[in-house]
This record gives sequence, C-alpha cells and structure tokens, in this order.
Amino acid sequence: MIDADTQSSIDMIRESARGLVPAGDLSRIRKLRYTNPGFDRAVWRQMCELGWPALRLPEEKGGVGLGLLSYCALAEELGRGLVPEPLIPAVLAASLLKDEALAGHLAGKTLVIPAWQDGRDSLAPQGDPAIADGKVTARKLYVPLAAGADAFLVVGASRSVLVAAGAADATGVAVAASETQDGGHVAAIRFEAAPGLVIAADPRPALAEATLATAAYLLGLMDVALDMTVAYLKTRMQFGRTIGSFQILQHMAVDLRLEIEVTRASIEAAALQWDREGPVPAAFASVSRAKARASASALKVGRDCVQLHGGIGFTDEHDIGLFLRKAMVAAAQFGGASAHRAEFARLKPAREAA
Repeated sequence: MIDADTQSSIDMIRESARGLVPAGDLSRIRKLRYTNPGFDRAVWRQMCELGWPALRLPEEKGGVGLGLLSYCALAEELGRGLVPEPLIPAVLAASLLKDEALAGHLAGKTLVIPAWQDGRDSLAPQGDPAIADGKVTARKLYVPLAAGADAFLVVGASRSVLVAAGAADATGVAVAASETQDGGHVAAIRFEAAPGLVIAADPRPALAEATLATAAYLLGLMDVALDMTVAYLKTRMQFGRTIGSFQILQHMAVDLRLEIEVTRASIEAAALQWDREGPVPAAFASVSRAKARASASALKVGRDCVQLHGGIGFTDEHDIGLFLRKAMVAAAQFGGASAHRAEFARLKPAREAA
C-alpha cells in the first residue's frame, strides 16, 4: 500500500517528467539516433537542474532523498518517451561518487558513466580493478553512451576508480564503440595505467536500484506501444470493418495488457519492499524477479505490437518499431531475463525465509 506522502511525490515526479518528455512526439528521438554522443547535453543539464540524478541520494549528500518507488515512477515516464539521456547510469554513478566529483556530476558539469560490466550476463562486477601507484588497469564491456562521458567510474566489487575520459586521447583509456539497435551505442573500454581516484564502495545496492529502474523504463515503453497499437486497431479498416473488431486481435491485445499489468505489479512490489526493508537478500530477489519479467514482457509486447500493425509496423518510418528497438537494448541492460531468473532461484530461499 502506497502512503499519501509517497503518492504525492510520485505524482510530482511524473508531472515533472511529462513537462520534459512531450507525449507522442518522437521527432527528437529520431534525430538523435546514430549520432554522437546519442543524447542531448542541453536536455541532460535540464534533468540535473530538476535534481533527477540526485533523486536517491540523502539530503545530507546534496540529494532529494526520495524512495525507490518514486525513482521507478520517473524511469517509467522516461521509458514512455524513449528518452535516451543516461539518467539510470548517472544515478548509479551518483550513489558511489563523493565530494567534488559528486558535486560536479549532480550539477551537470561532469557526466560520469559507470563502467561495471565484465561479461554479457554478469549482474555484478567480478573482482576489483587492478590499481598500482594510483593508476587503474581494467577492461569493461557494454558501457552505455560512452562517447558522451566526461569521466568513467570503473566499478569493482568493493572499490571503484574515477577516470577522466573527456578527450579522445585520454591517458590510458581506449574506447571501442558499437552501435545498438535503438540508435545508441555501447563500448568496450580498456584502461591501461589510467590515472584515477579510488573510491571504496559496495556497488551492489546501487546496481540493484538501476536494475529495477530499467525494468520500470521497459514498463513505460510497453505501455505506450500497446496504447499506440490499440489506437491503430480501432482505425485500420479491413474487409469493411476495423481490424480491432476481430476477436483474435482483441485476445492478443488483452494478453499484452495482462503482461504489462503483471509487470507493473512486480516492479511496484519490489520497490515497496526495497524502500521498507533496504538491500536485504529477499529484496534483491524481488528486484531480479521484476527485471526478469520486464525484460521478457517488453520483448513480447514489442514484437506483438509490430505484428499487429501489419506491414507498416516493420518499416522504420513507423514509430512502433522504435519501441521494439529500444526494448531489444534495454531488456539486456543490468542483466537479461535468463540471468535474473537464475539469480532469483539462487536467492529464493532467503526470500521465502523473509
């Protein structure tokens, strides 16, 4: 059950997001696809002015101090607009940064992107980066929107290293970027004796929060994709009738709505448990359950919505394809469905004991 104060915060967050994300207008998203860095720095600064990267930080660290449920509400609204700005990675970085580095990041002056992934289905960093004489050596994979980073936070299991990355010839930093289906990019980054600032911190709670926020982002894009599809079914004529009157298509749409609402319930339950209990094993399990469902459901909803649009849905000119493309990328971020099913099974005894 959501209390009145939390619901008020969620309503304000959603209203704030809708002011920045015009409903139904994806022209900005189309213009940003396959560009460098893949997002708009002016929009990113607006997000910083609104305090979004500081949403989960306590007030004594310069944050807003809202709960995970409110953060997920914001991520859901961004998903509805397919927003490419790297809020979720930035919130993750903010949870681990300190002092001047944190202040610059929150102000929008220095965008720090975490580099934490060691393998395709890794859910946490595997060991710590090697550090000698204040210099880091490590290799990280699938770093999102790396071309837009002013610095990287090389995340390890118990310690991280902040490394400058603003210049193409940054000392000891080699970035190899690859385009993704949604028009963005990820990078494999090699750090070879790169000078950096060591920060001791356990990244697991922040990674779990980023995981659930990504699930909420997927929820938002699913919701809009189905709304678009239902509107299309009500207007597209075939055999003298709207195709939405055909029972088989009605059943498909109902099944997709059920996928979305079960995902919504799973995300809300995980966020409420996290806000109530903190990062206990049972809460981690709930996060993995929600992300596994969101990743699988987003791909199903995206594919079926394209199919329900018929031939036009397979063209790049129609917006419905943008939702499937984004789902294909975001479903794998912070662990895909199979990885989180395995993690949930591993943590299930702790959840049942709770």
